[in-house]
Amino acid sequence: MTYIVNESCIKCKYMDCVEVCPVDCFYEGENMLVIHPDECIDCGVCEPECPAEAIKPDTEPGIEKWLNVNAEFAKTWPNITVKRDGPADGKEWEGVEGKFDKYFSPEPGTGD
Repeated sequence: MTYIVNESCIKCKYMDCVEVCPVDCFYEGENMLVIHPDECIDCGVCEPECPAEAIKPDTEPGIEKWLNVNAEFAKTWPNITVKRDGPADGKEWEGVEGKFDKYFSPEPGTGD
């Protein structure tokens, strides 16, 4: 089992999860984070830290797409280990449906 980040993170990009991860398996895109599935140790400490509830175990139904997105972009986005402030308008994006198709950016973030 591993954990994944889903579309709830897009444009919210809170980083509370980053500071509690004991193995530094988060990677930063321009407008979301992903978890490297081969580095995640399945400890689960990140899941309750996410205000947008964007982190889920890969055992949930329908998660395959997100496992692929996390695995693909963790290969090219920079590692992030330090919590920074999320976007100023992050709260406005919480709960918005269909963000992946409209707003997902494949561009990398800045990382550490």
